[in-house]
Amino acid sequence: KGEMLRCGFGNEFASEDSRCPGSLPEGQNNPQVCPYGLYAEQLSGSAFTCPRSTNKRSWLYRILPSVRHKPFSPMSCGDLTESWNEVEPDPNQLRWKPFNIPKSSEKKVDFILGLHTVCGAGDSKSRNGIAIHMYTCNTSMIDKCFQNADGDLLIVPQQGEILITTEFGKMMVEPNEICVIQQGMRFSVDVFRETRGYILEVFGAHFELPDLGPIGANGLANPRDFQTPVAWYEDHTVAIGYTIVNKYQGKLFSCQQDFSPFNVVAWHGNYTPYKYNLENFMVINCVAFDHADPSIFTVLTAKSTRPGVAIADFVIFPPRWGVANHTFRPPYYHRNCMSEFMGLIKGHYEAKEEGFQPGGASLHSIMTPHGPDVDCFEKNSTAVLKPERVASGTMAFMFESSFSMAVTKWGLDTCHRLDKSYYKCWEALKSHFNPNWKPSSK
Repeated sequence: KGEMLRCGFGNEFASEDSRCPGSLPEGQNNPQVCPYGLYAEQLSGSAFTCPRSTNKRSWLYRILPSVRHKPFSPMSCGDLTESWNEVEPDPNQLRWKPFNIPKSSEKKVDFILGLHTVCGAGDSKSRNGIAIHMYTCNTSMIDKCFQNADGDLLIVPQQGEILITTEFGKMMVEPNEICVIQQGMRFSVDVFRETRGYILEVFGAHFELPDLGPIGANGLANPRDFQTPVAWYEDHTVAIGYTIVNKYQGKLFSCQQDFSPFNVVAWHGNYTPYKYNLENFMVINCVAFDHADPSIFTVLTAKSTRPGVAIADFVIFPPRWGVANHTFRPPYYHRNCMSEFMGLIKGHYEAKEEGFQPGGASLHSIMTPHGPDVDCFEKNSTAVLKPERVASGTMAFMFESSFSMAVTKWGLDTCHRLDKSYYKCWEALKSHFNPNWKPSSK
């Protein structure tokens, strides 16, 4: 695709725009005078005193520093919110039909205007929590960028590729790929048609690869498959004002400056945006009996301070082989101390093939029961258990969290996409209990 990207997860990278060879200072971070008359600016993603293994920072060498801007002022947040008490709690199983994308012929909506918060919990001020958003847009951001001071954004395109310009360079991200824009990084989104996707926002932690334990050194999402952009700058003056939109403490603010923020000629460090193609995930699965917990499909995790408990996990359900014997192969019936928000990028999810559609979603809250619908249960209770491909042409995913998430007014009402008949998919489950059953003699 002609993209210039570097490979590796969490690596120390160094990159300079080929138009300005030698723009990275040699042997030090902030010389008295930087090459080409650039300004040195550090972007820190962790406390200075974090252990080296978790210390995140990058040095940016830019034409003008980010500090040169007019004051921030409040702006409308639209459907973006961190108000988790605007409606009463709802413990029901929730499912949404595909979220509507505004027609470009009717209204121009860019990535920021198209952000809608579905659910979340916690608090960006205390740096502990998450939010889940949908983005539905139809036009590119022009002379405007977005910065999230509250946390990291894991973006999952579902319909339409997005070209993301960042201070570190450019990334094209297509459906079945994901990208992470970490806290504080400025970026702009170009779209090419009506576009939709999902966003997991995490306050107070960064995403990392899950530990592999007995799996060993390799498997799941391999570090080499993550890609980071290379330096690219524009020396672009905007007389009428370039707009910086800042999400801060759950609210939006904007300010003006007369130059593009994508003026970084060179950079080095380990705090960068990155992307990953879900097709590269090495799937682990049962090869004897039973249905393994979905944690074996974890791509990225944002750990809490409690060992083994995540603020949020990003889990996928990719195409794979099902070979388990004497086993009900789809997901089992379940109540869980975690919240499970599911989305579908493409295809049909195995446990609910009809009502769960690409661009839609479901939420099964803490200790709310869920599992296969009637048709799935009956079919798979009597199926001949031969090796079969599961989820071919499909990619479902889950944002799983230890937080008990509140659904917003937009999610429950304003979006008009909530499927009020969702509960009916289990209504026809009938008792198969036979008190006279006897084990077969072997």
